[in-house]
Amino acid sequence: MAKADGTIRILIVDDSAVMRSLLRAVVMTDARMEVAGTAIHGEAGLRAMELLKPDLVLLDVEMPVMDGLSTLRAMRERGLRVPVIMCSTLTQRGAQVTIEALATGAADYVAKPSGQPSREAAVELLAHDLVPKILALAMQRTTPTSIPRAMTNVLPRMTHAQFAVGMQESGASGESRISPRVVVMGVSTGGPAALDVVLPALPQDFPLPVLVVQHMPELFTKLLAERLDGRCALRVCEAEDGMAVETGWVYVAKGNWHMEVRGEGLRGHAMLRLTQAAVENHCRPAVDVLFRTAVVSYGGAVLGVVLTGMGADGLAGCREIRARGGAVIVQDQATSAVWGMPGAVAQAGLAQRILPLSAIASEIAHRLQRQVGEEQWNEALRPQRVVV
Repeated sequence: MAKADGTIRILIVDDSAVMRSLLRAVVMTDARMEVAGTAIHGEAGLRAMELLKPDLVLLDVEMPVMDGLSTLRAMRERGLRVPVIMCSTLTQRGAQVTIEALATGAADYVAKPSGQPSREAAVELLAHDLVPKILALAMQRTTPTSIPRAMTNVLPRMTHAQFAVGMQESGASGESRISPRVVVMGVSTGGPAALDVVLPALPQDFPLPVLVVQHMPELFTKLLAERLDGRCALRVCEAEDGMAVETGWVYVAKGNWHMEVRGEGLRGHAMLRLTQAAVENHCRPAVDVLFRTAVVSYGGAVLGVVLTGMGADGLAGCREIRARGGAVIVQDQATSAVWGMPGAVAQAGLAQRILPLSAIASEIAHRLQRQVGEEQWNEALRPQRVVV
């Protein structure tokens, strides 16, 4: 358990002695953290979790005896809700397992360093990525730090009468009167699990395109899009330069590329442009880039959705959406892995709804009832594609 002085106690689970040593060195770079213990595979890690009760677990993806994904599933079965950061290799296999782990409930991941000229350089690179994630997750120790297991299941399609679920909790005043023509989403830490709840709950006949920025490297965004495509009634793809923005599609921004909206979206001529312009908010793709270019194409007919994530990417974009008369909703703190991105929008008074994750899809649907009648929506919300 956490020390009285607030020190973050970390369990390292990795079969590589070299990686355990690197991770220990990273933890020692910050006085707010300490190593509670180490384990060489998942089974030993589970025993250590129950005995040591760490505040956070660094979990290797590929290990003998019990790998990272199996360990994560066993943790959820045993009710061990400690936040987990996966340690992944930048390989096809490593990325696939990491995406599955993140969708299952891992809070975040870091890539293992490779090709560094020295141990010191490897520690510095890893610390730059890992330490802020540990600290951000630790700030939420008093609230749920991972998506509850029940939320990772596909939600049932909602009827028109259920659209108002979650409407009791509201954010800023000044309700938008403009019917949205596009949904734009921004998400980071904890994102795959959150998207795994929201997107499969949207029906096949959902009448708007959905554009998503998830902070991830290129290999990971492609695999994320492929996984979501297998779980959603809507078609999901990783965005490509020049794609038309069409109803019935979810476009996931490509890692290391900003996704911009170009053209007159209100007249059905919007398209996607991928650029490698300068990073914004330390990110590429950046949520702000998507949001502000969507406003240029669609005016106020934009519905912005900000889900769990570290930092404040999306805040400036939400200001532009609201300034043009568009709508913004955000995920609440209790169901966010990190309430950085949605919290920044909420605290700025820009969110018209602050909702638990399970109510986001119904709120999106609720805002479209001005465009289509009850009978049409009930027809659209009937399942038409088997989701596995």
